[in-house]
Amino acid sequence: MGFAFSSGLAYRALDAAPDAMVIIDEAGKVCFANRQVSALFGYAREDIVGESVEALMPERFRSQHAAHRRDYLGNVRVRPMGGGLELFGRRRDGAEFPIEISLSPIADNGELLVAAAIRDLTDRKRAADELIEARTAAEHARASAERANKDKSRFLATASHDLRQPLQTLSLLNGTLRRTAIGADVRDALAHQEEAIGAMSRLLNALLDISKLESGAIKPQLTDFTVVALFEELRSEFDTVAAGKGLRLDIARCDESAHSDPHLVGQILRNLLSNAIKYTREGWVRLQCLHEAASIRIEVLDTGIGIPAEHIPHICEEFYQVDPARRSQDGYGLGLSIVQRLVSLLTLKLEVRSEVGKGSAFSLLLPATSGPAATTPRVSNRGLRGVARAGTSQVLLVEDDFAVRSATKMLLQTEGYNVSAVGSLDDALQVAHTGDVDLLVVDYHLMHGETGVQVIARLREELGEALKSVLMTGDTSMAIRELPRDPNLCIVSKPVNADELLTLIESLLTSETPPSQ
Repeated sequence: MGFAFSSGLAYRALDAAPDAMVIIDEAGKVCFANRQVSALFGYAREDIVGESVEALMPERFRSQHAAHRRDYLGNVRVRPMGGGLELFGRRRDGAEFPIEISLSPIADNGELLVAAAIRDLTDRKRAADELIEARTAAEHARASAERANKDKSRFLATASHDLRQPLQTLSLLNGTLRRTAIGADVRDALAHQEEAIGAMSRLLNALLDISKLESGAIKPQLTDFTVVALFEELRSEFDTVAAGKGLRLDIARCDESAHSDPHLVGQILRNLLSNAIKYTREGWVRLQCLHEAASIRIEVLDTGIGIPAEHIPHICEEFYQVDPARRSQDGYGLGLSIVQRLVSLLTLKLEVRSEVGKGSAFSLLLPATSGPAATTPRVSNRGLRGVARAGTSQVLLVEDDFAVRSATKMLLQTEGYNVSAVGSLDDALQVAHTGDVDLLVVDYHLMHGETGVQVIARLREELGEALKSVLMTGDTSMAIRELPRDPNLCIVSKPVNADELLTLIESLLTSETPPSQ
């Protein structure tokens, strides 16, 4: 039975449909094709009507489609657009393109017809492919960035270690010479050398801190902590510094708890206190805290020279100084740059008030917490000087850098210690098997991937868990902060001053309880 279609409203509606529309009889012949079929497939209407519908698909699918068509006629139903299949059409010129099809059965005077709406998916598939490509590119970029950050972290850890090693050698040799020099002129020259080494160390620390912050190598570890513990730590570090300039250091009692990274907050406050002391000629420097609605405001105030209003927006820029003529004696203008980066990293807020000739106030706003807070770990390595056991104490030094090993051994021997100096874990074990060891001094990064932590663990297996140890490191990465601590271990950062190292060793050897970490 043929299919007749009047030229009425229904015909015009199908012909104007936005999708290509064909009506097919039970034999698979096209009975009707609207104008969109011509636009989509490139056939004139009269060329496609009466032809098999398989002419509109790639040849490789035609035999399969005939079987699918017969199956459909045996189970007639409405099938929505798409159907979960990957379908393709074929234009008159042979080009293939992705399509989706919806099927609807039509009964016409006892004959079964099927209306097929065909939609071109080329643009949609292109958009989907571009989205997949964009996601893939983003994933690759993210993975590449993560690899780059890890590479930067490894580089900075290595650079930090390697750059600090020669400074460590100079510092220890300076300490040895100051203990053996006789002439006043020589002692004066060595004092100036010590100041130069200290200035180099501070600059190196600042540059490495900025590099680590820029590279993303520093990751905050947020927790609740008590401010009082941090304040007491800062008091012990800056009391002597302030007194040396004739300043009074006031540190108020603060019983508040805050939520942030206590180590990084401590670094911010150290820079602020150091600056306050540096630029205050007389009077006082004060550290205090104020409780506000949901915040803890920690303030560093001073009676220093003050900052002109026009300079305040620029004081956190690298190497910026209000008075460049003071650069050589007052530093390099990096402290506040580090502060600003740490404040941004921790998403905190820093406010500055200042008046020339009257002083400055730097305010750090921290989120307050009412929950239980951890005590801030002490990082000071100061110890109480006791009666040294030099002359009877056996010190095992493990350091793979020959210059640092020689300088450290020379300093300890000058002080009267018996020193065995080696460069690896195997050599350290040989010393431990042949004699007593009262104290272990070990570098963190050793050759062939060995670490000072491994050396400490192995020697304690051999000699007992009570073996007191000093771990010296030029690495300031997150890995150092995450090292397990114990009462018989002190960790110091290179370059360590000769006096500080000797004080630490003496306090370990003469105390039941070593200095706070």
